[in-house]
Amino acid sequence: MTTTGKKLGLALAAGIFSLCAAAAAHAAGPEWNEIVIGTEGAYPPFNFVDSAGIVGGLDVDIAKALCDEMKAKCTFVTQEWDGIIPALQGGKFDAIVASMSITPEREQQIAFSDPYYTSRLAFVGRKDGAPASIKAEDLAGKTLGAQSSTPQADFLNDLYGAHGATVKLYPTQDEADMDLANGRLDGVVADKFYLDSWLKEAGKDCCKLIGDLTEGETKIAIGLRKDDTALKDKLNAAMKAIVANGTYKTVVSKYFDFDIY
Repeated sequence: MTTTGKKLGLALAAGIFSLCAAAAAHAAGPEWNEIVIGTEGAYPPFNFVDSAGIVGGLDVDIAKALCDEMKAKCTFVTQEWDGIIPALQGGKFDAIVASMSITPEREQQIAFSDPYYTSRLAFVGRKDGAPASIKAEDLAGKTLGAQSSTPQADFLNDLYGAHGATVKLYPTQDEADMDLANGRLDGVVADKFYLDSWLKEAGKDCCKLIGDLTEGETKIAIGLRKDDTALKDKLNAAMKAIVANGTYKTVVSKYFDFDIY
């Protein structure tokens, strides 16, 4: 073989090696050193946007702790609730950290990490003229509200709507809360931890807890695209680590003085 032929052969071999290496790297998927996280930004104290336009809340702080554990650079974007799963699927962000319950319907569309807290539903009403109980027969003829595309919305329709109550669904929890505070609703069903915070602040003068809904317990987890198994594995490993090293407890204690895991 001539010197020129040897050079051409080496160049060809190097090119093939580079292509194979690139293909292998592509097949392995991204290393997830940078992650874009989607949240609603309208569900305090879990996620909200402050007066400076910065996202915060328990969801956001948990996500930051996970990113620190993974040594990943994470950025946050907000997305309206009803469009949050399509936005994930469309590539606007890589993970949903927005107090999303694991449901069979959602599991048909996306994957979930291990849970990072357990949600329990509760019923609140106005102090003046509150329902006597949360029994379906006591709420017949009442107007009840919840955020749309949530387990509580399904719960209201199935338990109360089917027994004579009028069910109104809202794009955000805040809109349901305002209608309750202003007397346009007789009751609202939502996450108990959220309502506990709301009744201590914005809802303290108008409203009160009527009862807990034991049927409505759900697990809250991070929503992911089904193909992103490497990211799911990294998040699950990071969650185990922050629970074990006490970071999770420290984050939660900023918002609640009881266990939510």
